[in-house]
Amino acid sequence: MSALPMRARTMAIAVVCAGAALLALANAHLVYVAVVSQPDCVTHLKGVAESPGSYRAARPAC
Repeated sequence: MSALPMRARTMAIAVVCAGAALLALANAHLVYVAVVSQPDCVTHLKGVAESPGSYRAARPAC
């Protein structure tokens, strides 16, 4: 059995590196969007919950 020709090996390494770079860039974009985005305020219940066990915001952030 012979090893892959040098050109095929180089092409395979280039494809793997390009895929890893694409994955890293996509993850960096997701982190960037998560850090810079600020969701709008949402109205929520401020009184006593109507039914036991229901969750609501403890204190509004805006």
